[in-house]
Amino acid sequence: MHIFWTLLFVCLVAAPGCSSLPTKGDSIKNTIQTITNIAQITLVHIKKLRTTLPVAPQIELSTPSIDGLTSITHNLGLLDNELQSPLTELFTQIQADVSSLEGRVRSLAITMDCPVQPKPSREASDTVFPDSQLHQTLTKVQRYLETFILHKDKLKVC
Repeated sequence: MHIFWTLLFVCLVAAPGCSSLPTKGDSIKNTIQTITNIAQITLVHIKKLRTTLPVAPQIELSTPSIDGLTSITHNLGLLDNELQSPLTELFTQIQADVSSLEGRVRSLAITMDCPVQPKPSREASDTVFPDSQLHQTLTKVQRYLETFILHKDKLKVC
């Protein structure tokens, strides 16, 4: 009988701490961790894809600055649009990753009451050199995500 009362007491004392809902801060931390994980997984997908493509030319590109959630959302939207080009059908998984990343960052920005612009509209692009365009797009996404991971603390500011 003493065991029953002891178990009941432990359950009543421990239950409030164990069953409480996550706070907004906990939710934001979990979302930031998820976003970072998706970015890292996408980089793995890019590196794996690079092994199947012909050797890439050396491409010099500048990456947009990562100032906070508003700019990250905008830049990921632009990259998502670029990955949806008919030329980039090899990038289906990477496009899905970037699209998911953009959606999660957008959702985090809204949760944190940051100003969020509508997703950029897709522009048609006619390129004379499709192979170069493939490498350029892949390099652009890779460099942005590498910079993004280095500056993941910017996910905490608008």
